[in-house]
Amino acid sequence: MAPRLLMLHKPKGYVVTCSDEKGRKTVYDLLPEWARAEGWMPAGRLDLESRGLLLFAREGKVLDALTRPGHLLKTYEVWVRGLVTPEHVGRALRGVETPEGLCRARGVEVLGRAGPKTRVRVVLDEGKNRHIRRLFGALQDPKFGTPLKVLELKRTAIGDLVLDVPSGAWRLLSDAECARLL
Repeated sequence: MAPRLLMLHKPKGYVVTCSDEKGRKTVYDLLPEWARAEGWMPAGRLDLESRGLLLFAREGKVLDALTRPGHLLKTYEVWVRGLVTPEHVGRALRGVETPEGLCRARGVEVLGRAGPKTRVRVVLDEGKNRHIRRLFGALQDPKFGTPLKVLELKRTAIGDLVLDVPSGAWRLLSDAECARLL
């Protein structure tokens, strides 16, 4: 039997945990009761303020495969306060030292600008805690000399699997989708 995976479109304001000691909403509030009862667990994380594609599986070896660094590229659309320049793109691709360690992107593409904000597509081959937020926070806005700040972050794809359900919704992946990811 093929491993089963579940896709969730996580909205902002939900924590990726089974239960929260602070009483915040969790991603399990969005899933059917059977998902918790059967032991479905998230493959990776998205922080409270981030949204987008989150995968769930029941098997530990499947979770390990999905989260192994370098196995699957993860794609994000990000709104950054400040001007993201070609120099910033180059630095992000080479890697930027942060207090928590080196942060590097596999791909960065400026998609457009709206006033003081820049829309960027970021591709990661590994995901550290708050990786994209720390990466841009270590870069300076050339006009104001202040750190760039991530305003919105949405994971839009994992591997070739593209987020295709509305915010707060979920669906089971087909056998073919599971096979491509694993």
